[in-house]
Amino acid sequence: MKPPAFSALTVCGLDELDRHSGRGVTHVLSILDPEWPEPQAFQDFDPHFRATLRFHDAIEPGPRVVLPQKPDVDAILAFGRDAGDERHLLIHCHAGLSRSTAAMLMILAQAHPHEPEDVVVGRLLQIRPQAWPNSRMIGFADERLGRDGRLSAAVGRIYAARLETQPDLAETMRRLNRAREVELGLGRMT
Repeated sequence: MKPPAFSALTVCGLDELDRHSGRGVTHVLSILDPEWPEPQAFQDFDPHFRATLRFHDAIEPGPRVVLPQKPDVDAILAFGRDAGDERHLLIHCHAGLSRSTAAMLMILAQAHPHEPEDVVVGRLLQIRPQAWPNSRMIGFADERLGRDGRLSAAVGRIYAARLETQPDLAETMRRLNRAREVELGLGRMT
């Protein structure tokens, strides 16, 4: 099967949605917290196909935390497959840093199954340089795509690069209960 040939790929946060209303977006994947209302920005978009998933940007269980699950990753991969050729795919979450970049990375990995993980990660970083993909989502995608842990390892290198240039990010991520990702990044630093 031929992978989709997207004409454009965009990752953004909620506060950036209005900038994309006139850009010919044909497919939108929204990843929102369970209690978050539907973004009003989509009223200004041209007609498009949109799917919404609802879970928190978390990797560890906690009170009232809805973690991403394998069926969520399956839905993301199906959305990427079904988007078709020559489409403008926009994926957003709240900040455009973690859930949305994880979703874009798994769609890219699926669309380019023979490319090494670092090449696929490089594509993601061209789209969204500030990416910090959700490791739980990537772990499920790694399994589903038969990447045998290589996609997760490549994401660890993203964390390492971000921590090298922004060391205080480690404390922020630890406060957000994302210490495992920080440790993965620190373990990849040379």
